[in-house]
Amino acid sequence: MRAEIVFTGTELLLGQIINTHAQFLGQEFAGMGIQIVRHTTVGDDWEELTGAIREALGRAELVITTGGLGPTSDDLTMDAIAAVLGLPLVISETVCAWIEEYFDKRGQAVPESLFRQAYFPEGAMILPNPAGTAPGCIVERDGRIVVVLPGPPRELIPMFTDHVVPFLNKRLDRKSVWKFGVLRVTGIAEYAVQERLQDLGRLGNPRIGYITRPGEVYIRIAAQGHDTAEAERLIGEMAAEIERRLGEYVFAFDEEKVEETVVKLLVDTGYTVAFAESCTGGLVSARLTDVSGSSACFKGSVVAYANAVKEQFLDVPAAVLRQKGAVSRETAAALAEGVKQRLLTDIGVGITGIAGPTGGTAEKPVGLVYIAVASPQGTKVKEFNFSGRRFAVRQGAANAALKMLRDFLKAK
Repeated sequence: MRAEIVFTGTELLLGQIINTHAQFLGQEFAGMGIQIVRHTTVGDDWEELTGAIREALGRAELVITTGGLGPTSDDLTMDAIAAVLGLPLVISETVCAWIEEYFDKRGQAVPESLFRQAYFPEGAMILPNPAGTAPGCIVERDGRIVVVLPGPPRELIPMFTDHVVPFLNKRLDRKSVWKFGVLRVTGIAEYAVQERLQDLGRLGNPRIGYITRPGEVYIRIAAQGHDTAEAERLIGEMAAEIERRLGEYVFAFDEEKVEETVVKLLVDTGYTVAFAESCTGGLVSARLTDVSGSSACFKGSVVAYANAVKEQFLDVPAAVLRQKGAVSRETAAALAEGVKQRLLTDIGVGITGIAGPTGGTAEKPVGLVYIAVASPQGTKVKEFNFSGRRFAVRQGAANAALKMLRDFLKAK
């Protein structure tokens, strides 16, 4: 089944709100095996809206609209759909009763304009909205399905999950199932990832795609199978091959939060940890302390930005800073060892680098980062070269530091 989504609202065009529906609906439809072929965003304009709906119906079997169901004059979606489909708008006494009940519970009189939300194209299947006063609906006409959803996410998501998904599942031809998986990598540029996986991209099923985010690259696997088990097997085989080629860079799978894994491993092993952060400025510590229960294993951190702080608070030798520089293997190791000793922890993690956009040289370019993990078994230091702007370098360094810590703990 081919589908198009028409997002309505001038506020979307002006960038006043973020269109989170695109991500939510895209993921949901993909999981159902429905192919989204186009997104269209239109403002609160009658000609633009009716034109977008008419064009979408000419291309796709399923058209979804979001927004424009309120009681004001710029809420045009229901009228526009009725006009395009050539159907009259009829009032629903059931919805009128819902609206009256909604306001009665709040001890308020119903504004007369609210009853505008009780009109639907003739023959529509009405979708209740317990979170608001604007119901949605589903209209079937000439072999096409139109799904009309409200704009606020707190209203759209439960309506879609509770009513639209069951409706569509009854109409889908379940000859195949699509499943999806994601591997998240850091410390390697997108072009380098593609070079290593180039031959895998030609297989057809499973398919792989790439999404670049600050400090990381998502490798997305899509597999089609006769049933869920087959699709998941194909994803597992592809993920294993990707990990074989890129294992040193893979730090998370799907929506896994590596910091949550680290906290669990620290608690399980009984180890405590402290961080000495320079270029990341406390970012790693913040992510770890976002995890409930981290107080059992995280003792503290030192944001050692200036050389004087590195030397005075973490005992980084002045000779190391002078001869090797603040961004060096030696300094990273000294940071990790210094914070471990100062805060009396089992593990110390030191991070130093050049986040940019200034400060780089030919020998030490922007994006160069050294990360050290000091433990009772010794100190390990790794060099990284992150691409992108300042935030991407810092985010990549945070991902890599947490990955190094996780890998150490898993080995234990």
